[in-house]
Amino acid sequence: MKKKKMNLSGTVALVTALLVLIIFIPINLIVSYYDKGFDMTPSGKYTLNEKTVQLLDETSDKHIDIYCLYDLEEFKRSDNSEFLPLYHTLKQLEQRDNITLTCFLPDENVTLSKELDPEGLLGIEKGDTFVKANGVIKKIGRQKVFQTGADDTKQYAGEELLAAAIKTCSSGSLPTVYFLTGHGEKSIETNLAEFSALLKTNNYDVQELDLGKEGAVPDNAKIIYLAGPTQDITDKEKDLLLEYSNNGGAMSFLLDPCDTEGRFTNIEKIMEEFGLVLDYNIVTETTPANMLDDPDQNQNENYLRVEYPAGSQVNTDFTQDLTTDLNMLISNGSFSAGISYPRSLTEIPDDSFPGASYIERSSIIKNTTGLEGSYTTVSKAMGGDDITAKEANEKLSGISLDFGYYSFNKKSGGKLIVIGTTAPIDTVRCTPTVDIPADKVKAASTSGTRMLMIFSNTWLYDSEIQFGVGNKINAYDYMSFKGSDDATKTIVSLFILPVVIAVIGLAVWLKRRNS
Repeated sequence: MKKKKMNLSGTVALVTALLVLIIFIPINLIVSYYDKGFDMTPSGKYTLNEKTVQLLDETSDKHIDIYCLYDLEEFKRSDNSEFLPLYHTLKQLEQRDNITLTCFLPDENVTLSKELDPEGLLGIEKGDTFVKANGVIKKIGRQKVFQTGADDTKQYAGEELLAAAIKTCSSGSLPTVYFLTGHGEKSIETNLAEFSALLKTNNYDVQELDLGKEGAVPDNAKIIYLAGPTQDITDKEKDLLLEYSNNGGAMSFLLDPCDTEGRFTNIEKIMEEFGLVLDYNIVTETTPANMLDDPDQNQNENYLRVEYPAGSQVNTDFTQDLTTDLNMLISNGSFSAGISYPRSLTEIPDDSFPGASYIERSSIIKNTTGLEGSYTTVSKAMGGDDITAKEANEKLSGISLDFGYYSFNKKSGGKLIVIGTTAPIDTVRCTPTVDIPADKVKAASTSGTRMLMIFSNTWLYDSEIQFGVGNKINAYDYMSFKGSDDATKTIVSLFILPVVIAVIGLAVWLKRRNS
C-alpha cells in the first residue's frame, strides 16, 4: 500500500502568517502608542544632530523661548510634507524642560509680535521663527529654513539655524559690529543710521567703539568698521587692530577722500599687512556715458559707472566670491553698478609683498572704459603729502583703477574689506535733497555697491550660519548604463526575473497542494 505523503506547505504558511501577526501587530501598537518613529534618511532630517544635542545639554540651565509664527500642526498634513523636518526639529526641542515652544499667527497676537520686535527693525511675517534667551532675540526668516542648492537639491537648514540662534541667544549677546570713533568717523546715529538699522535686521548688534579709551577690542566683536575717518588712528589702536586680525578678526575700512594734512600712516600699515595701498585722491568721470545720476536725479561726474570683477564661482584663481551673485542681480536689472565720490586703491606687487603666498587679494570694484575702449576717469590729489599728490595728479588719470578690495589671510583667517568711499552706506548721500515725483524716481546710482557692502558684511562674518550642523538633504542612489542592452539586462535581473520565479514557485506550490 502506497504511503500518503504529508503536505506541510499549508501548515507552514499558516504558522508563518500567525508569527507575522504575533510579532508585528504588537510592535505597531506599541510604536503608535508612544508615537515613536525611526529616521531612515541618510542625513538625519528628522532627528537632532549630536552637536545640537550637546548644545542643548550645555544650555539646559538657561530658559529658552522659541516662537513659531505659524500653525505647527498644519505641517503634519500630507500636502505639507516638505515641512515635516522643521516640525520634528521643533517638537524635539520642545521636549527639553528649559525650552518653551509658542506658536501663533502675527496678525492674531499683535502684542506678542510687538514684544519680539519692539523697534520694528526685524520685521514680523507669518512663517518666521524667533529664539529668545538671556534677553536676546534672534529672528530666523522663513525663506532661510528651506533652501535650494546650486545643483537644485532641496535642503533643510532649520536645525542649523535654530541651533545657531540658541547658541547666540544663550551667550547673552548677538554678534556685534563695532564702528570705531575718535577720528572724525561717520556716526551710527546720523550718517550711518540707515545702514546700522539694516545690520540689525540681519541679526547683528551695532555699537560704537572708542578703541583709544577702551584699550582693547571687545570679545564679542565680530566685525570692526572704520567709516570715513578724517584723522589717523594711534599707534596703540593700530597694534590692537593688527592683533585682532591676526587672531582671525574681520575689519571693513571705508575711506572717503579727505583733505588731510599728511598721511594715514597707521591705517596704511594695517592695509600693507593685507597687501593693499591707499591712494590720496578723488576720482571723477569725464565721459557722460559713464556718469550716473545722483540721488536728486541729476547726472553727476562724481557718480561713476563701475564693474564688479568676477569671484571664485567664475574665476578659479580665487577661493572667495563677493561679486557673482551681485553681477547676476545687476544683469537682471535689480541694481545699478556705480560708486560715488571715491578714492582709488592699489595692491602691492607680489614680488614686493612678503605675504603674497598666504594673502589672497582681489579687486571687487573697478572703473569701466568708455565707448572707445579707454578709461576716462580723472584723478585729483586730495590729502596726503607731496609724494602722494604727484602720484595722484600725474599717474592715476585715464588708467584702470580699483575702488574696492577684499583681502583674506589664509593662515590666521583675518579678513579685510577696503572701499574708497562711505557713500554707499551714508544715509545723507543716498537720500534726495529735493522731492522727486514718484513717476520719475529711479534706482540709486550706487545701489550695486550698497548691496556689495551687505554681501561683504556676510563674507566677513555670517550671523546665520556659525554652528556646524549644516544643511540636510535627501540622498539618492543612481545607476548608470553603457547602453540600452545593459539597461534591459539589469531591469530583467532586478524586476522581471524575480517576478517570474515567484510565479513559477506559486504554480508549483498550488500543484503540490492539490495533488
